[in-house]
Amino acid sequence: MDDLERLLWVVVGLSLVGDLVTTFVGLHLGLAESNPVARNAIEQWGVFGMLALKGFAVAVALLCRTVLEQAYRPIIPAALALPWVLAVCINVYMISSVM
Repeated sequence: MDDLERLLWVVVGLSLVGDLVTTFVGLHLGLAESNPVARNAIEQWGVFGMLALKGFAVAVALLCRTVLEQAYRPIIPAALALPWVLAVCINVYMISSVM
């Protein structure tokens, strides 16, 4: 694993935690989850449902990583990190709008 890929996996981990935390803070403040799949998972199983979704996404990413040549492997964590970083930014904005 090269340095770029390693850095991107760190961003994946941080953004995953950030998304979980900001999502549940937002829900606690009365905001709603906009992703229907995540909303259903949260309604059915709470934080464990959200953890399962995130874990599934990471597992699929790790599986896909194995079929790529080394040079293209950083694409996988980048593809996970980008939407989760955006979700954290949106969540922080929404939380700040109700505080």
